[in-house]
Amino acid sequence: MRYSPESLVAFVEAAALGSFSAAARKLSKSQSTISIAIANLEADVGCQLFDRSGRHPQLNEAGRLVLARVDDILAASERLDALSMRLAAQVEPLLSVVATDIYSLIFFGDVVARFAERFPDTELRCGPAEDADAIDMVQAGQAHLAILAAPPGYPADVAAQRLAGQAQFGVYVAASHPLAALAQVTPGQLKGERQLFIRTYARSSEPASSQAWSAPDYLTLMEFAGRGFGWAELPRVMVERFGKDLVELQVRGYPRSVDIDVAWSRKAPLGVAGQWLLGQVLEG
Repeated sequence: MRYSPESLVAFVEAAALGSFSAAARKLSKSQSTISIAIANLEADVGCQLFDRSGRHPQLNEAGRLVLARVDDILAASERLDALSMRLAAQVEPLLSVVATDIYSLIFFGDVVARFAERFPDTELRCGPAEDADAIDMVQAGQAHLAILAAPPGYPADVAAQRLAGQAQFGVYVAASHPLAALAQVTPGQLKGERQLFIRTYARSSEPASSQAWSAPDYLTLMEFAGRGFGWAELPRVMVERFGKDLVELQVRGYPRSVDIDVAWSRKAPLGVAGQWLLGQVLEG
């Protein structure tokens, strides 16, 4: 049986957002259109996919099973779109990439050199972004690709894949900071000193310390830490390269590993250059 793409997308968005009306707003459709699309999918499948007894529809067991299959169908459709663009040689004139400071040290190297050789007529526009800001830029069409620290989950309209390597984080202060003289630092001692942490424009987690300064990127945090303004959780590879005057504190649970993802929009298939760059990033 051939399922309507509109019904599949409506189902995925409603499942992700927990509301038919929210899915309608996201897709710029009326709520009745979304309800009809999902009802048609339920008719095609042969059973209800949502429990509608409460205030908001909730996926039932059948819905959860179907959702996994629908994700596979949409992913296959994206791959087909990408293949058709490659076959038609539709090379985009501009490719926009945002990357976390965790990864950019590597990204602005051999990968970009190979891109320049292969796509000399495509403008590569690169910029920094962290966490939720990177996801928002992909959703808004401001970035074709985003490389970021892996979040707990993604919106339904954003696809992502995990990179092979991980970033290692440590806790750092300036050599002149009082914590630098301690052999072991406890969470309580950290809480008593100023924390330097990432705050994205979209949203951020709460700091662990009652005293806190924030910045939108790790390079700024490293500069603050180097000037003795407080302690910061920083990528070890960045400190090794640019922050040799910083001291890594011995804190339980550190160093800790962070997964890195590459993300892109499901609504705007990547062109030839974007698909090539995605493949290079995933290959490491």
